[in-house]
Amino acid sequence: MGNTNPLKNPLVKFLLVIVLFSLSYILGIQTNTLSSTSPASTPLLQNQQHSLSCLQHNFSLPHLDFEPHHRLSVPQEPVKDPPFFNFCPLNFTDYCPCHDPQREMLFSTDKFFHRERHCQEHNTKPRCLVPKPVGYKKPFPWPKSRDYAWFKNVPFKKLTEFKKSQNWVRLEGDLLIFPGGGTSFTKGVEVYVKEITRMVPLKSGSIRTVLDFGCGVASFGAFLMDYNILTMSIAPIDQHQAQVQFALERGLPAMLGILSTHRLPFPSRSFDMAHCSRCLVQWTNYDGLYLIEIDRVLRPGGYWVLSGPPISWKVRSKKWETQPQDMEKEQNRLEDVARRLCWKKVTERGHIAVWRKPTNHLNCIKMSRTWKSPRFCINSDPDAGWYKKMEPCITPLPNVTDIHDISGGALLKWPKRLSAAPPRLRSEGISVRAYDKDNQLWQRRVGYYEKILKSLPEGRYRNIMDMNAGIGGFAAALIKYPVWVMNVIPFDAKKNNLSIVYERGLIGTYMNWCEAFDTYPRTYDLIHAYGVFSMYMNKCDILDILLEMYRILRPEGAVIIRDHVDIIVKLHGITDRIRWHSKVLHSENGPLHPEKILLIDNSK
Repeated sequence: MGNTNPLKNPLVKFLLVIVLFSLSYILGIQTNTLSSTSPASTPLLQNQQHSLSCLQHNFSLPHLDFEPHHRLSVPQEPVKDPPFFNFCPLNFTDYCPCHDPQREMLFSTDKFFHRERHCQEHNTKPRCLVPKPVGYKKPFPWPKSRDYAWFKNVPFKKLTEFKKSQNWVRLEGDLLIFPGGGTSFTKGVEVYVKEITRMVPLKSGSIRTVLDFGCGVASFGAFLMDYNILTMSIAPIDQHQAQVQFALERGLPAMLGILSTHRLPFPSRSFDMAHCSRCLVQWTNYDGLYLIEIDRVLRPGGYWVLSGPPISWKVRSKKWETQPQDMEKEQNRLEDVARRLCWKKVTERGHIAVWRKPTNHLNCIKMSRTWKSPRFCINSDPDAGWYKKMEPCITPLPNVTDIHDISGGALLKWPKRLSAAPPRLRSEGISVRAYDKDNQLWQRRVGYYEKILKSLPEGRYRNIMDMNAGIGGFAAALIKYPVWVMNVIPFDAKKNNLSIVYERGLIGTYMNWCEAFDTYPRTYDLIHAYGVFSMYMNKCDILDILLEMYRILRPEGAVIIRDHVDIIVKLHGITDRIRWHSKVLHSENGPLHPEKILLIDNSK
């Protein structure tokens, strides 16, 4: 028992293991040193230096490249650049796809249905670039554009000749001049608006959004801008030629539209005032259907202003070539429809009459049976305005408990209502905190746009479109500039917030971007598209949306497309083919965020 084996001792075993590991480590270091061919830093240090270099330079890249860079081991055919899209024929210069006069003949003339929008099937859309007119020039900047336009940009003489005596527009050399005349503006639009000011509180700040029917060249809306009033001017394509195009060329909000069979593309309780100056709408026909539609879009306490026939028939019937008794009957019918809608007549002076919608329906409900009023709508979305047929029923106002309450809540005066929380936030399920956060978000985003699009803070743009406006944060952030924004809410968006946009004192419309917008070519300086292509990727061909954007964008205009990086890369390949100068940029969120920006800037 005295001759024990030392290897069986646990302590000895442990020491031997340590010696073996130490020898292996020493041999490894020597081998590494002998095989090294450079005195450079270790791989770990190299990686750290490379990472620091990337962090220093990743924000200075002028372009982002997301294309693959691997090489194939087999020979490949040379890749050809995809061809440019061809330009459409010259007769497409003023092409309005959903208001094509040739297609109008296919539809009924009842209620002027043929004059509504009638769009082509997707597979029959022409895939070409709408050309600009020969001699097209960069439009005048605002506010000069309100009074002047280049004739070659809107080369139509018919309106200057047909309305020559009414002084709508004059052609002098190569310039179109807008002196502020109109059918009812015999002394000029300035005098006309001053007449209305004595009947309606235009200077109070309580009237911000106005809807003008049969707008002509939108001189009424142009002059209301001096009162900080934003006017949505609408008119159909008619024999006068391109009234809406003239308006947009002047830098004024306008779109194609008509009262026919479908509702106007606006939510209920949108406008503080509606106006018609001899707009030739058949207000008393069809059981007052069109006045019922005006009632739907008027805000509680809103004003309805009508001038021209049948108002002041006693003194002007001879000029209208109409029998006085016929005009008297027509005005009596108009007064009756207004009364059954519970409108109160404010005043009538000369050729202008003003009514006011009630601030709530408490009294109207009580009197509706006595007055044989139209029924109140039941189970009908009051804000539906996209291919929704008009109904001969009154859109009910939100319930109130006191006769002095304002249905839906009172709005602050302009400009406070722009940033104040709108009353409809609650009904749309949006908290005040979320609303404030959205405003801050768009302030930050617009601040970033000012850096990447240098022309934005320089006043280069006037007519701006937001293709997916949300609650109007983008437009609100631009309020410091001399611009106006058409806030578009896709009709199939998850949330319909156009009513909130209007309560903020902004304007907009519903739209399906698989179809064409109700405007002429070359009418917007800047188009903003946030998440639009993600929304429509599986609904229609995004190429058609891009071609529509090309149609309505002015040749020197710009586009900001904000979307997921995968979609941006796909769009980038197409925009090059339609002759746009485009580049991919990080958003303000930095290089690691999947949201990127495709910037198209043809202003240089």
